Amino acid sequence: MKTLTAADARRFAARQLRTLRQNLTISSENETPLLGNSRRRWVRRIPFAVAIILQASLIPSGIATLVGFYGLVLPVAAALTVAQTTPLFLAITRPLAAWWISAPTLVLTAAITARHHQLMGSWPWTAPMIIAYLFLLLALGLRERRATVVSVWIATFLLTVLTTTLGLPRAGDGTTVLLIALSGAVLLLGWAVQDRAVARRLLTEQEQISEVERERRTLLEERARIARELHDVVAHHMSVIAVQAASAPYRIQGVPDDAAEEFTAIAGTARESLAEMRRLLGVLRSEDASGEKAPQPGVAQLAQLVETVGRAGVPAELTVDEGLAELVPQAVGLSVYRIVQEALANVVRHAPGARTWVSLSADGPELRLTVVNAPPSQHTESLEASVEGTGHGLVGMRERVRLVDGRLDTGPLPDGGFKVAAVLPLDPPQETPV
Repeated sequence: MKTLTAADARRFAARQLRTLRQNLTISSENETPLLGNSRRRWVRRIPFAVAIILQASLIPSGIATLVGFYGLVLPVAAALTVAQTTPLFLAITRPLAAWWISAPTLVLTAAITARHHQLMGSWPWTAPMIIAYLFLLLALGLRERRATVVSVWIATFLLTVLTTTLGLPRAGDGTTVLLIALSGAVLLLGWAVQDRAVARRLLTEQEQISEVERERRTLLEERARIARELHDVVAHHMSVIAVQAASAPYRIQGVPDDAAEEFTAIAGTARESLAEMRRLLGVLRSEDASGEKAPQPGVAQLAQLVETVGRAGVPAELTVDEGLAELVPQAVGLSVYRIVQEALANVVRHAPGARTWVSLSADGPELRLTVVNAPPSQHTESLEASVEGTGHGLVGMRERVRLVDGRLDTGPLPDGGFKVAAVLPLDPPQETPV
């Protein structure tokens, strides 16, 4: 076991003093006033109001105490009191710099009052000075880092012990212990409040990040879901291409050999595309997505959807132009069905029992879809808290409308109802030639 020499002890003490000095000289870079980040204007003014109140009360009482109980002349008493209380304004933005003004004043006051002490006075610090110093430490604890807070308390302890030791006539006075204990408690309180505020801020930031990630994940999940559903639509068309290309030489008489080979190549390419799509679908499909292998619904299934919602307690009416189901492309029809499905689900969750109207009509090259619900009955209660939705909602509607180059308009109505209106093209979007 290595023996600690005097040189080692001196080096250790020197390192500790350097650390203490660094902690007492390097302050926080944040110079925002205390409570300066609050959104309320009156809250931001509280530190300044407290500083003004302390100045107005502590300066007269401090001067009166130093003159009446310690016998100091008025100019000296006023100078000491003002020097001790004025840093409270600086402490609002730079508490460590304010402490460097207040601490020497505290020591100087003790040195002067030790020579003018009377039996009825409290030695070596007056009550107004102790109060001003504690408020300054509170501001410091609310702003500075932990190492600085601990170093300030150690420095306060050393300064009080030093001044009490030098003032031998009343070395055992209770104000020394009181100042050490109260300064430690105030610094601990300020640091605890600061630590709690930092924790709440970090938690709020994490919640915001989580919300953004959740929205992004919801969007990606909805896009993957749309891609899985569109697989059946695209696969149907690719299968038709493959069958037509493979059977063309047999259905059409007199097809040249070169054309027959071309048809065969087209059929082979179509089959390869189908195989690639199935592999892609295997990547997109989740473990619990087996039900998505069923044929995808469209405009023809809207009546069954509305009937199902009616059995759930939502009286809904469906209006579809005659013969419109045959005119709507399969991809557009799937988007129409999913938009209506999500809109009706929102009615069930947020406005149970509200009367709902679903209309689908053709307006030239566009398809107009409207889902409007009346305000819920007064005796009904929203099921939003008890019924858990998919989490997609309007995100899924927007993605499906964007998929077919359509437009979506959603929002509340003046009477308390809600409207979902979509305009979708009847013709598939054409790619712009490069």
